[in-house]
Amino acid sequence: MPALSLAPDEREAAVSLLRELIRLDTSNPPGNEGPAIGLLERRCRDLGLETVVDGAHPERPNLVAAWRASPAKRRGRPLVLSCHVDCVPADPERWTHSPWSAHHDGEHIWGRGTIDMKGFAAMGFAALARLRREGFEPDRDLLYVAVSDEEAGTRLGSRWLVEERPELLGKPEYVLNEVGGFTVHRGGRRFYPVQVAEKGVAWLRLTVTGRPGHSSLPMRGHAVERLARAIEAISEARLPWHPSEEARRFLGGFAKPRGAVAERIAGLLCHPRLGPRLLPLLVPDSSRRASVEAVLRNTANTTSLVAGGSINVLPGTASVEIDGRLAPGQRAADLVRELEAVLEPALHGGYMIDLLRESPPVSFSTETPLYRAIERSLGEADPGGHVVPSIVPGFTDSLNYAQLGAQCYGFYPLRLPSSLDFAALFHGDDERIPVEGFLWGVEVLAGLLRSFLSEDG
Repeated sequence: MPALSLAPDEREAAVSLLRELIRLDTSNPPGNEGPAIGLLERRCRDLGLETVVDGAHPERPNLVAAWRASPAKRRGRPLVLSCHVDCVPADPERWTHSPWSAHHDGEHIWGRGTIDMKGFAAMGFAALARLRREGFEPDRDLLYVAVSDEEAGTRLGSRWLVEERPELLGKPEYVLNEVGGFTVHRGGRRFYPVQVAEKGVAWLRLTVTGRPGHSSLPMRGHAVERLARAIEAISEARLPWHPSEEARRFLGGFAKPRGAVAERIAGLLCHPRLGPRLLPLLVPDSSRRASVEAVLRNTANTTSLVAGGSINVLPGTASVEIDGRLAPGQRAADLVRELEAVLEPALHGGYMIDLLRESPPVSFSTETPLYRAIERSLGEADPGGHVVPSIVPGFTDSLNYAQLGAQCYGFYPLRLPSSLDFAALFHGDDERIPVEGFLWGVEVLAGLLRSFLSEDG
């Protein structure tokens, strides 16, 4: 792989900014993203960018920083570098180093948000700083956008910007966002998934009814017992396969370097009836199998429980919230029907499913100049690597930017060693980022922007 050319002061500045961001506890809830947004806004102003900070709540704002193309050079709609500065909570007792320490052990920086996704906030800024230092002039407006509230559903962040202040984003043509461009090691080969699709969301509440009464009496059929049966039924169910073109491209991309036979086997995994039977045989590793399964069907996981108010009363109702994720082509109503088919044999009526929130799956084209530029940039950075268009089971801010007509790609380039379980770092304990892999990403991102935003790009 090509050697890094970042100057020592550029390396130090990028790492220092990341560590400053990590030391700010922006756990969501409650969020408290204001100090992180303020830090980035000051840095962007120092870089000479136009900045606007706004949001529904002063303590949870969003930043839009604009690098304007000169009217004579402008030849396209804006490109957005998008990041969120909130992160999920962390239990310090479970961590090797404090999640807010930004501990540097010589190889990694440890802390909540290093991967998801303060790392990209620092990387994107460092790439812009590199280009400004070079005197580069983009041929379209380049926007650096840092938002709040992504982890809790985007309501105060990108969704608020898109609905309340869309003029700040200027009808972007492209957005570069999280979950893509990192090294995945499989079978002695290196792959770089680039997110071009994400599953939809269906957040549900299941409420069951039962016989209320005094908890001192032996009683069957009360609401809590019935809810427990329902939760067990959902957890053990394997919902139907919904193979999509996005899933086929994803699985086929990993299989292609291994030849035609491997590609045919990947195709069999997408078969509605054969796929569920073949998956345990073809993918014995449970964590990898879960990742494959997640893109081939709807999923439903029970999360928050509500039942009763007193220890000596059997409540008449009990409920659980369900985090449902929708395969491409599916809607919340489809998932509800699948869950009803699971629940009816277990409960025989006496339950209700309410829809709390729905957002559809989103997909973006791989036939664009930017996607081809991403392929080229990764090919130059790692000539032996393989770029794969990917679909992810989670949601990102891309679902909101898509409403403005933007093509959104998960491209957060990181060079990772095979020893690091990258997927486990998202929302997991001991989240950390390899320093050299992070700096490699700064180089790759700056190179992509340099080539794509120039007249000959």
